[in-house]
Order: sequence, then structure tokens, then C-alpha cells
Amino acid sequence: MITFNKPPYAEKAMEYIQDCVKSQKICGDGAYTKKCSEWLEKKTGTAKCLLTTSCTHATELAALLLPDIGPGDEVIMPAFTFVSTADAFVLRGATPVFVDIRPDTMNIDEKLIEDAVTDRTKAIVPVHYAGVSCEMDAIMEIAGRHGLAVVEDAAQGIMSTYKNKALGTIGDFGCFSFHETKNYSMGEGGALLIRDPKDVEEAEIIREKGTNRSKYYRGQVDKYTWINYGSSYLPSDMNAAYLYAQLEIAEEINNARLSIWRQYYENLKPLAEENRIQLPTVPEGCVHNGHMFYIKTADIEERTKLIDYLKENGIHAVFHYIPLHTAPAGQKFGRFHGEDRHTTRESERLLRLPMYYGLSEDEVEYICSHVRKFYG
Repeated sequence: MITFNKPPYAEKAMEYIQDCVKSQKICGDGAYTKKCSEWLEKKTGTAKCLLTTSCTHATELAALLLPDIGPGDEVIMPAFTFVSTADAFVLRGATPVFVDIRPDTMNIDEKLIEDAVTDRTKAIVPVHYAGVSCEMDAIMEIAGRHGLAVVEDAAQGIMSTYKNKALGTIGDFGCFSFHETKNYSMGEGGALLIRDPKDVEEAEIIREKGTNRSKYYRGQVDKYTWINYGSSYLPSDMNAAYLYAQLEIAEEINNARLSIWRQYYENLKPLAEENRIQLPTVPEGCVHNGHMFYIKTADIEERTKLIDYLKENGIHAVFHYIPLHTAPAGQKFGRFHGEDRHTTRESERLLRLPMYYGLSEDEVEYICSHVRKFYG
């Protein structure tokens, strides 16, 4: 069976984990946590990167750093996303306002955002689906005119750029995921990117259970104490050690994934030219990271048949998000603004093919041959 995903692994990971254990510093903010954070700051150019236990927690931390968001407020986002995008703001009492997506990129339609803005709107949360950027110039322009915060859900977007800017660094805050399904993994984990240095101290306090522990360890205060509300968002340094081994070979992993993505695209392009399937779109100015390769079938029935056919031939392919506005919690906590022209229809057509570091050219060819046979 060709599985849908295999978590990335770098050979030095066990060496670094053992080093971490021997140091007797395995809790949060140890040596490897600092190495990962510094690597991400240098790579992205963000003012500060704080490693977290998940992208979910990174997004929650971003929501807590926007003090004006509370009950009765609204946050604009797509419905085609993971639940954490909405949960972070629902936990603050805010209402997710879902806007339709663009069918070409599966990202929020920037042309529909402004119509959803009300006097209760406090933030826009663009989700960079498949590591392909939303139209950030337009989104930032709307946010600027209306005085709105922007939190980038870049869970899938590490190593991707928009007009030469790293995803996650364009808005006020950006959130990465290092879940086992992502390009770089620490099992469970994430990171918060902070654009403005003035937000760093408060972010450290909230991340450290509401204390000024980070300042204490830097020698800036002689004891640490409870300063504000907060929670525990620090990952174990052993998790960071596992991740750091991958970051050292980040370009190798990125290039390998892009090579797989291009092989899929070229192999399946004839089917797209015959209008049997649709392939992903990467707009001009966007550089993606090969996070996933998907195709779009005619409809949900055809997709189901293709998934079953591939499974019969030893290939594990999957669909993706069920739009949040159709879920019980989405209907309870949020609302869809405007017409759902594309979100549900496109989500029902989308099929993800196996994609991971280490997937061989022969395996990709085998997968593509069976997609072609299905349509042949």
C-alpha cells in the first residue's frame, strides 16, 4: 500500500533527541527550541518566532494577543479550513463569518471580504491552502482601510512566499504547523510568527502561563511571577530536537516535494487538457512548497469511485475539509456571508494524492498510471 502520508524524518534526529535527554533539559524553551526558533526567524525574516505545542495553540495565542476581540465581535475567514482556524476565535466569544473561496486556489476570495465587514469585524484570517498564498496585497489593503488585524493561517505554508515575502510574515501574526502531516514535523507542534516587536513580550507572557518566566531566564528580572492570563503553549525540547534535524536539511526536503509535485502535474496534465480532471493553480507571484497535490473530479460521486479504485490498487488517496459552515458547530457559532457558490462544490470534488518526503518517482508513476486508467 502506498500510504497517503509518512512523517518526515532526518537521520540526525535521534542524535539530537539523545543529546537533549542527556542535557537533562527536556521541557520547553531548551536549546533545540531556541535553535528552531532562530532558524525560523532567519528564514522568514519575522521579528520573533515562538515555538508552540500546535498550530491550534499558535492561532489561539494570536487571538489572545488581539485584546479587542470578544463576545459580539466578528472575524472573517473561509469555511474551507480546519476547525482550529475558527476555534481560536470562538473561544474568545467571537463569531466566525465565513466567506466563499476562489475555485482556482481554494483560498478565500479576496473580492468578497469587504462586503462581509461590519462595525463588529475585528480581524481577517486568510488560510494559505496547500501552501499557495492568498492574495495578500488586497487583503492587507482592506484590513488597513478598516483598521482590522490580519492573522495568517499558514499551517501548510512554511517555505512558501508571496511576492518574495514568507507566508506568515505579512499579517500581524502568522501560524505554522509541525503536525506529522506537514512538510516538517515534530509530531505535534507549531509556531507563532510575530511581525511587530512590541507584541513579543506579551506573547511570551501568555505562552508561559501568564508569567514573565522568559525575562527571568534572560536575567532581565530576579524572579518571575504571574503577570497576565495565559496558558502552557511550550513544546517539549525533545520534540524540537526532532524538528531541528529536518530544518537543517529544509531545502533538500522542499526540493524533493516540489519535484514530486511537478511529476504529478506533468503526468496528469493530459487528463486536465481533456477536461477529465482539474489540476492545482499557482498564481503569479506565489511560490509554493509542494505541501500537497490534489486533483478535482467531476463531482463527489466520481471522487468516491476514484478513491475506491485507487484503494483497490494499493493507493491511499483522501478528500479534505468538510466546510465549517455545514458542520453543527459552524452553524452554532458562525455564519456564512453571501452565497456559497464554490466552497461546498469544490470541496466535494477535491481529492488529495499521496505526498511525502521519500515518495519515489516509481511510486508517483504508479499512482498516475492508475488515475489515467480510471479515466481511460
